[in-house]
Amino acid sequence: MTPKAFKQLEDNLWAAADNLRVFRNMKKALAAYALGSDEQLPVQEKSQLFVLLDQALKEGVQYCKSIKIDITAILDEKDTFKNLEIFKTFADIMLAGDERRQEFFVYENTISSIYEACKPEILSKQKRPLVFVFQYLRGVIDSLIQKLDIDSAKRRIEELLDQSVITAEEAAEEGAEYNPVTKIKKGIKWNLANVDFEKLRENFKKSKYKNIEITDLRAFIQEKLEKMLDQNSTRTDFAQKFQEIIDAYNAGGASNESFFDDLMKFAEDLKSEDERHIREGLSEDELELFDTLKKDKITKAEEQKIKLAAQHLLKRLTEEHPRVLIPDWYKNSQSKAVVKSTVEAVLDKDLPVSYDRALFTKKCDNVFNLIYDYALAGKKWVA
Repeated sequence: MTPKAFKQLEDNLWAAADNLRVFRNMKKALAAYALGSDEQLPVQEKSQLFVLLDQALKEGVQYCKSIKIDITAILDEKDTFKNLEIFKTFADIMLAGDERRQEFFVYENTISSIYEACKPEILSKQKRPLVFVFQYLRGVIDSLIQKLDIDSAKRRIEELLDQSVITAEEAAEEGAEYNPVTKIKKGIKWNLANVDFEKLRENFKKSKYKNIEITDLRAFIQEKLEKMLDQNSTRTDFAQKFQEIIDAYNAGGASNESFFDDLMKFAEDLKSEDERHIREGLSEDELELFDTLKKDKITKAEEQKIKLAAQHLLKRLTEEHPRVLIPDWYKNSQSKAVVKSTVEAVLDKDLPVSYDRALFTKKCDNVFNLIYDYALAGKKWVA
């Protein structure tokens, strides 16, 4: 949220709360929001909190109207939380840009925080179904962006079936297993190796909800990229490129169509990278060591030597005896020295002669630091 928008929200809520000292706690909750805090607001004078809640709802409604979402119109629907189409329409508008979505999250988080602080008294007061509308819309967006399990979305609106517009009796009429949240479209689970990029392009052209299609693709790329970075830490250029594509879109430098096209091209490049270890004749772990060891402008003969160095080093570290990656080796200076000397011995034997002393030392240090960092994180070749 922009500083100006946040300040306006703060001013409006503070005016509604008058002299009540609850907003500084709300600010703390909002600040903690980015860290996923579950911290709740302290119990205060509930009548004042009700005023604060109504004002927060009013501000949230006005924000939605500013981006052409009449969120109150949902309540005019016969089956408010069963009509997913209108929620998908609103989610598609909300997903037009990161800042827009993040601002909505601040409003929804504020509303939910105050509502929680109003319990239990508010449960016997006049119903405020808009609270659940904000939460449900948030659940729909979260399910698309973060590929959350349905249970995660359900927890955000846990009171829908027994305390809001939809009653338990109405739910029972739909069957014992009925839950409106299960109708939320979850982010698509794709296998990059089997993605038909041309078909995706055709589907996008026909789609009514282009921002949702973009969000699905972006979430898939994000998830896949994170896994590929965990597998091979040298792929940071891909992370940088992905962020540049997103930043250009958020800055208004790309239309929906061009943004989707950029993401598709990036996904195709990602697929090629994901399959590179096969073309190189290496395992994923061997490829990471190869990428760490290689230098600019190598000959085919040198490339083969570097591949052998990567293969021999991985085998020495993980299979051969005497063991060098003993339990907790990274905590002891002597065992660390053994690992480092082992790395140097293997690489001294296998790396091309074109690696001078300075470059050889640098590459040995890079490999050792890679192994050490994985050990600290409890990943990969840890004993």
